[in-house]
Amino acid sequence: MCRHLAYLGPPVTISELILAPEHGLYRQSWAPRRQRYGTVNADGFGVGWYAEDDPVPARYRRQAPIWADLGLTDLARVVRTRALLAAVRDATLPGADGEAAALPFAAGPWLFSHNGSVGGWPGTLAPLAASLPAEELLALPARSDSALVWALLLHRLRSGTELGSALAETVFDIAVASPASRLNLLAVDGARIAATAWGDSLWYLTGGTPTAGSTVVASEPYDDDPRWREVPDRTLLMATSGDVLLTPLKEPSA
Repeated sequence: MCRHLAYLGPPVTISELILAPEHGLYRQSWAPRRQRYGTVNADGFGVGWYAEDDPVPARYRRQAPIWADLGLTDLARVVRTRALLAAVRDATLPGADGEAAALPFAAGPWLFSHNGSVGGWPGTLAPLAASLPAEELLALPARSDSALVWALLLHRLRSGTELGSALAETVFDIAVASPASRLNLLAVDGARIAATAWGDSLWYLTGGTPTAGSTVVASEPYDDDPRWREVPDRTLLMATSGDVLLTPLKEPSA
């Protein structure tokens, strides 16, 4: 369980996306408006962003609640970016690995976040974990359900699977193994946003604040702009800075 947000568009400060909005991620850490599971996202936070002409994102993560980090305000005020993924975390199992488990995870050009939980964790995903090469399991960033979801997705990405297909296939395999899972996944590669709505809320906004010519994908709206649109459950979203495509996801029973 968590709240997360991705942005593509003209350069903006991190603050404009997560601190300044009336109902932004900062406030969602203790007062989310549309969260279906859990009420406080205080088990860490993270921000990943892309600097100009650098395909590999930078990250700032902490295991403390976002409101307890005094250094974030200055960082968020001065760092500008065209692409960002940020999250505040409500851990499936409290205390699991601290900052190492704070989202987003990262590898190469990709940033990743998971809003939800894996039902019956960890036993239900043991067969999927066993399908990964041993070196990939040993490289898990944390001992959490989200970290294994990330490893399953990353294996596909590194094998050449397109970003949207990789998310859809990962969700399908996990849903087969653990039908009670909630799998709102969010990934960014610097030029595209890919997300799944599977068990929790997901919204998108094109051309709204903080800047025109942008796309925001988020667990919930950070303001009351009427242009926010809710993504139907069991849907894959693919977006650029000016376009959003929604595709129904395959159900395990289909």
